[in-house]
Amino acid sequence: MKLRALSLALCVSTLALTAALPVLAQTSTLAPWPAVQPADALAARADMYLPGKVGALITDLDVRARFTNDGKGVVYRLGAKGQGRLMLADQATGQARELATEAALTPLLVAQGLKVEGGADIRPGNFDAEKGVLRLSAGGREWNFETTTGKLTATEAPPKVEGVASPDGKFRVIARDYNLWLVDVVTGRETALTHDGDYDRRYGQNYPLLGAMAAANSETPEMRVGVQWTGDSKKLLTYRLDRNGSYIWHAVQQNPPGSHFPREFRYVYPTAGAKDVPQIHPVVIDVTAALEQKPALSLPELPAQSLLWPGDPSLYWDEAGRVVYEWQARGYTEVALYEADAVTGKAQLRVREALKPNVAVTSSGIRNAPEWGGYLVISERTDWAQLYLIKRGEDPNGGKALTKGNWEVTGIEHVAKDGPVLITGIGREAGVNPYFKSLYRVTIDGKITNLTPEPLDHEVKVSDDGQWFIDRMSSPIVPTRTLLRRASDGQIVLELGKADPSALLATGFTPPEPFETLAEDGKTKLYGMIHRPANFDASKTYPVIENVYTGPTTHRFGESYEDNIIAGTNALAQFGAIVVTIDGRGTSQRGKVFRSSAWQNLGEVGLDDHIRVLKAMKAKYSYFDLDRVGVYGGSAGGYDTARFVLRRPDFYKVGVASSGNHDLRLDKAWWPEVNMGNADDATWERNSNISVAGNLKGKLMLIHGDIDDNVPVAASLRLSEALIKAGKPHELVILPNTNHAVMQPYYWHKLTRYFYDNLIQP
Repeated sequence: MKLRALSLALCVSTLALTAALPVLAQTSTLAPWPAVQPADALAARADMYLPGKVGALITDLDVRARFTNDGKGVVYRLGAKGQGRLMLADQATGQARELATEAALTPLLVAQGLKVEGGADIRPGNFDAEKGVLRLSAGGREWNFETTTGKLTATEAPPKVEGVASPDGKFRVIARDYNLWLVDVVTGRETALTHDGDYDRRYGQNYPLLGAMAAANSETPEMRVGVQWTGDSKKLLTYRLDRNGSYIWHAVQQNPPGSHFPREFRYVYPTAGAKDVPQIHPVVIDVTAALEQKPALSLPELPAQSLLWPGDPSLYWDEAGRVVYEWQARGYTEVALYEADAVTGKAQLRVREALKPNVAVTSSGIRNAPEWGGYLVISERTDWAQLYLIKRGEDPNGGKALTKGNWEVTGIEHVAKDGPVLITGIGREAGVNPYFKSLYRVTIDGKITNLTPEPLDHEVKVSDDGQWFIDRMSSPIVPTRTLLRRASDGQIVLELGKADPSALLATGFTPPEPFETLAEDGKTKLYGMIHRPANFDASKTYPVIENVYTGPTTHRFGESYEDNIIAGTNALAQFGAIVVTIDGRGTSQRGKVFRSSAWQNLGEVGLDDHIRVLKAMKAKYSYFDLDRVGVYGGSAGGYDTARFVLRRPDFYKVGVASSGNHDLRLDKAWWPEVNMGNADDATWERNSNISVAGNLKGKLMLIHGDIDDNVPVAASLRLSEALIKAGKPHELVILPNTNHAVMQPYYWHKLTRYFYDNLIQP
């Protein structure tokens, strides 16, 4: 359980937008543009540093290490593309051996029809030591390589089976017409499990997203069925979803592929601050009773939960066959975990978190820990996210503190029966960057051991048995070193690989630089990163462009070497600017006090901290031209971009805001309500970019996809209308058939040329 990843996954593609271009070069090839601007001469160098391309200039940045399924080895890859060696490490002996080479595998792949250009991209999977078979991924397909015979065969994907199969293999559960049906695998006989489903009351399936509807040309695209079987195949756990009067959105896809005419879709999308949102009710179904045509459906005595984003609730069977259900109050003022008896429906409260002003999703979490007889809870009750154990039957509001201090527990990686728990944390070690992650071993009596003592960022992957872990350690300026380590004491067993950026540096690439200064209180450290053009000349002056993404659900500082090298900020800098990222107060994982200024204050939070950091950068580096400052970002970063330009118009002169949630009341409910709670109308309005549209002095471009199902295009259209009414010239770019992730060649062209024409060239 990793808190940051867990919470931000709900935002779908939000983080993909913050780095500006992490998807572009991986999914597209930049189309040639007419040579009509001087900027085009700079585009070739920028293209070299796009995220999908720059990685080829660094050998062994990511060796793709993974534990084998039997837990006895680690498979990984070494070498440049097309020259790779696929390796197996034995953690028991600390030795490694070669399983295959890309030089040997490439002709075998070509012989089977795979097109290889510039060397095959081969990714190692599991190694079956008993059979001597290595699983590979290449060319979008899976392969088996017999290491003893040298034979390569393509694996066939298993036939797709509709529904969710029972553990005994006798039945499947499918969804049709908003109801659930039981299908006998042998006879095909169908038995209705629910009977009253309709558009406003559906079972076991959530609301489809607009993008899925557009892709399927249907308001009922294929969706997963959200049911869970008991191990004995006798009961099902699922949920009923009631629309509860929630608004039905209508979207028009103006230019759908394959049609001359627009298409309209209806969809349910709960928005922030809305009075009525869908309600989730946990449901238990007795399969035996259903087969006997007896009443089979029951609702445990659990509270309904508001649906704030289309996704299944946190609902599961525990090891004793109890229903476990995690519930949250609207506005995130309270989070609770219940256990319910599947037969009687009686429920008991096991964990309760109720903090003021709210329970922060990035600094809280609950994990079932039968190994320790209860639940492990990450709580901010001391203003810092710490680990607690609440044993079954104890006070749900209490628990034993296993960690303490002014630092944050960020994840629970492994729990051993009657043994230690392995956790990740940040900010504990004196003199170390507070964003750097470490792995810790914690015992039941609270003894804590740092298993990764090097003052670097540690991205870890723990083996299933909790005895070993893979550690990718680095910093923004220290290349990644991948290690196999022992989890009992952190001892290094074997170095698997070390990143070599010599080919990248030979291009004249200027490595990014971390930066830190103090906030106005004179004691709180603020961090940022500086990205400069290749062959940087300190005798010149450079405009500054900030890539922004603020808010209390994340932070922007990239902890690792890869975060800062595989970043669109480097590509943008090649057009002749210094590109920076900054974390001001109001962002996550620096403690509750650091984050608290964002509460119901998203419109203003962090603005002056960002300007203060930029001025500190200027004080150190005279070539920063703070008369030419631009800003860009996507999703919440698009909201930030517009608010920076509109609320500090004398400092931020040019902005490109993509997919921005400019009025938080037009956004999916979960993200704004995490930060705003149950705000009143005046507070929502005060934090809207639309309310300050008249402040625009500089240049602003709004970009949005027309079928965005994360932040509706209405948000940018509303801001554009407000700017028009205020008489403020601006640019509006609507990308057809595009969802939340707007990265594509046209977007990149518009963004770079807008900054070049309005900020860099003048």
